Amino acid sequence: MFFFRKKEKFLCKRYKENKSSFFSKLKTFFSKKSKIKIDEIDNIEKILLTSDIGTETTIKLIQSLEKKIEKNKILDEHIHDVIKHEILRSFIHVKKESLKNTIDKNKKPYVFLIVGVNGVGKTTTVGKLSFLLKKMGFNPIIGASDTFREAAIDQLEIWSKMANVPLVKQRIHSDPASVAYDTLQSAISKKRDVVIIDTAGRLHNRTNLMKELFKVKRVIKKVIPEAPHEITLILDATNGQNAFEQVKQFISFIGISSIILTKTDGTAKGGFIIKITDQFKIPILYIGVGEKIEDLKEFNEVKFVDSFFEKNLRL
Repeated sequence: MFFFRKKEKFLCKRYKENKSSFFSKLKTFFSKKSKIKIDEIDNIEKILLTSDIGTETTIKLIQSLEKKIEKNKILDEHIHDVIKHEILRSFIHVKKESLKNTIDKNKKPYVFLIVGVNGVGKTTTVGKLSFLLKKMGFNPIIGASDTFREAAIDQLEIWSKMANVPLVKQRIHSDPASVAYDTLQSAISKKRDVVIIDTAGRLHNRTNLMKELFKVKRVIKKVIPEAPHEITLILDATNGQNAFEQVKQFISFIGISSIILTKTDGTAKGGFIIKITDQFKIPILYIGVGEKIEDLKEFNEVKFVDSFFEKNLRL
């Protein structure tokens, strides 16, 4: 119990380290005002636009804020709560249940295809995810379909040993789809209930590389027609607006069902996540909060949004 409390404190700390200054700017802006005037909304809008939230999402927030100010005559001490509630609305319709409840044990094996651009932490996340799923009571197996980098296979082998999860691999430069096929066959023969396929980093603007990823998906479907059950995009929290374009391109090529956000222990703005959930309606499953194998935590939208502020959200 102490371990979980300790990790909870650690997670909250990481969230706070990750917060952008734009909400603190709002607080400073209104700290000496007793009332919010409509003509000051433009200043709030400028602050929000510096947060990676994006123009479209910012406009929606501002329009809703203006209506509430006109109707309720909101005071400055409530401005944070109003904005927080508006931001949380972006997450309401895209929240996903815990994987423990999502994974259909009658669909064995349940297949995860892990995708993303270079350097976002896919291989590390695969190791953490396999460890987490095993703790949930599943029996995962990993496929090393990133055959373009020898270091990636070696790295994944280290993570698989740490998680005590079997790994299917081939030589460097082997056909990634062939590795995926072998992994599925091994999972079926050994009655593994979850398969996690790691893939090479794809530059989202390189069509030929994305087509190879689609081939992996096609081979998976030949073995299990309804698979992959989960196509999870790994995003680096420090990428900002570039992450939005990554989501857009991966959706168009292969389709995305969920997101895992890595490197949240840095100093990312984080606003782009609000933009992505608002516009693409893709749920965020987990966030990486550190380098240890247990440092993959379920995403909590209330804590995430609340971390941008100093006081607790009024619900």
